[in-house]
Order: sequence, then C-alpha cells, then structure tokens
Amino acid sequence: MDNMTTIQQTIQNSIHLKQQISDNSELVEKIEQSICLIVSALRNGNKVLFCGNGGSAADAQHLAAELSGRFYFNRAPLPAEALHCNTSYLTAVANDYGYEEVFARMVKGSGKQGDILVGFSTSGNSQNIINAFDVAKKQGMSTIAFTGETGGLLKGQSDILLNVPSTDTPRIQEAHITIGHIICEQVELRIFKA
Repeated sequence: MDNMTTIQQTIQNSIHLKQQISDNSELVEKIEQSICLIVSALRNGNKVLFCGNGGSAADAQHLAAELSGRFYFNRAPLPAEALHCNTSYLTAVANDYGYEEVFARMVKGSGKQGDILVGFSTSGNSQNIINAFDVAKKQGMSTIAFTGETGGLLKGQSDILLNVPSTDTPRIQEAHITIGHIICEQVELRIFKA
C-alpha cells in the first residue's frame, strides 16, 4: 500500500465512523439529551466543567472555549471551564495527593448542585476522571462521559454516556470533537436564538 492509499484509507475510516454515529439513533438521542441537559443547567445559572487527559484534555479545553467564548456568532459568554488549565494547581495536587485526584479536588472545590461535569476518556477507565465523576455525583452534579466503544468504568458512572463505536483512539478523538461541536452549536442556538 503506497502512502497516498494509506492517507485515503485513514480519511475513509474517519468518515465511516462518523457515518456509524449518524446512523446510530440511540447515540444521536444521547447527544440530544446532552444538549438539553446543558441548556437547562446554563439557563438555571449553573456551569459546565470539562476534564480529560492528553489529547482529551485538549478536546475538553477546546469545547470549554467554544462555550465561554463563542461558536458561530457574537453573544454573551457561557460559564464553562476546563479543569486542567491551572498548571500550578495541577502540579501541586498531583504532587501532594496523586494525579488521580487532580480533577476530583477541583470539582469538590468549585462544582455545585446543578452544574455539569463532562469527562473525556477514550478508554473510559481514566482514574482521575472516574474520581471526579464520583465527587460530582456527591455534589448533586450531572455527568456526561465521552468514551470509546465499551464506555469502560465510566459507563456505570455517567448520567449520559456518549460512547463512540470504535476502539481506535485517534478516530474516537476525532468523533468526540465532532459530537462536541454539535453540542456547542445547538447549546448556543437554543440559548441565544430560541
């Protein structure tokens, strides 16, 4: 297989996964439920917190910025934040309590009843995300998990599981940002154009 064919195959794999998502009425319904949950929380004066590791941290930060900044049009900012952006906090808590506690402590400190925690983990088994979801539930927050096919341990810990039907990490992350963009677009429209 030559390089051009390999590139084209990767693109086709990404397209195929997105087509699978589009054809999956259960997953599309969960995306709609996520939109409704976030819109309701924001209308009630609550916020959305995002967390993830590595590329998933970048996705979490990206989507928080779409909500707190803007997506398609100029409008008031929405309260959304990625939990890993304060490096002094992150490194202090990782050093003093362990990396598995970095998000849980931030959720405990800044999350409140009615807020939403959105966690990204392609495996669904990232311990620091699982711990954050545990704390979020105790705080009366709702949880949305973006995962790969199985959902991992987050499957049983999330109010809404957005489990992309794949085990290929790069393709899962591409699908996560597509789903995240759909959510941000619809949240913006429903809050500001409804």
